[in-house]
Amino acid sequence: MLALKALFLGIVQGITEFLPISSSGHLVLFERAFGWTQLGLSFNVAVHLGTLLAVLAYFRHTWVRVIKGFFLSFRHRPAEWDLDMRMAWMLVLASIPAAIVGAAWGDTIEGHTSTPFWVAVFLVAGSLVMLAAERLGRRERSILQVSVRDAGVVGCAQVLALLPGTSRSAITISTGMLDGLERKAAAEFAFLMSAPIIAGAGIWEGQKVVRHGFGPAGTGVFVVGFLASAVTGFLAVGFMMRYLKTGTLNPFVIYRLALAGLVFLLLLIL
Repeated sequence: MLALKALFLGIVQGITEFLPISSSGHLVLFERAFGWTQLGLSFNVAVHLGTLLAVLAYFRHTWVRVIKGFFLSFRHRPAEWDLDMRMAWMLVLASIPAAIVGAAWGDTIEGHTSTPFWVAVFLVAGSLVMLAAERLGRRERSILQVSVRDAGVVGCAQVLALLPGTSRSAITISTGMLDGLERKAAAEFAFLMSAPIIAGAGIWEGQKVVRHGFGPAGTGVFVVGFLASAVTGFLAVGFMMRYLKTGTLNPFVIYRLALAGLVFLLLLIL
């Protein structure tokens, strides 16, 4: 039974981490709807590592260039950096706000907002940002034209992903579009900049697992969660990158608003 639960939640995590519909929000809702207890820290680490592997594998060629560019950048002045060196430091800059806020107040924020009511509120709020991005975003620049301003603005917006229901991909893609990036460019930058934060979250929780062990769920749940989130996460990234070549965020907005409406309705009648 635990393995089936881990498989289901791993699939949910892998899909919703990269589709702009909120992974944390869906996990909160599923846990409340079915009366499930959390599978423990080891499972959280497993799905973080799985989604991290997904984004690293999908953009593997980009990551090779970016990591190489990061180390080579120390041999040159910033004015001499090529595109890969610049991208490496844009990703570093974009990761700083969420890393600081998450480390300092992440547990507190999660403790106060991980309820169906707040998930529904943030689903609606995130939808408004997505609609604004579609209506107001200029969407002129490619991934090669990501600027320091883009990294700073989108990085600050990523902090809002700590609120369940907001969605990291929704808020970062939308902010990138509002700042002038094309949909596909905004998505690629959003997915790339998610990797350091996902890795950081995995390390943060992983050190607790090292101290306390895998717990009663055992290694089987860890492996199932890791594989399920990695495979579905890879497919979800691929889908979004293909879809946003021509598609809009509007279908996801409709889904988010419908889900929020359902949650509000159930809270009123139950």
